[in-house]
Amino acid sequence: MWVFTKYGFYSAVCARQGNGAHGQPVDLDRIMVRARVREHLDALIDAYPDLLTDAEIKTFPGTDYAYRLFLPKEVWTTLLSWLGNDIDYDNFKGEVGRFQGQVGADYEHALHDVWGIMYKIQK
Repeated sequence: MWVFTKYGFYSAVCARQGNGAHGQPVDLDRIMVRARVREHLDALIDAYPDLLTDAEIKTFPGTDYAYRLFLPKEVWTTLLSWLGNDIDYDNFKGEVGRFQGQVGADYEHALHDVWGIMYKIQK
């Protein structure tokens, strides 16, 4: 699942059992939240400290998503609900620009690119 928020972009998948090595079965009760920008995970933790108290960002150099959090699925689904309840804007890309400012300019530009690509599939 890809999730775009004003805090950042995340890819969430089931974590693998054991040490997480490829070939291990997935753990249906544990989610690996991945990000390409560490600050995106930092912002999520800062926004929801009560829910993500024990969250620790782990770094995996050389992977497609270098920064990762491992969360119980129950925490992830609660977080998604909280993110939805916190929507208080009428333009997502504009809110990202306002919230992230110049620091998040690359993210905002990428969102415009994604918007354009997804617009092409509209019939």
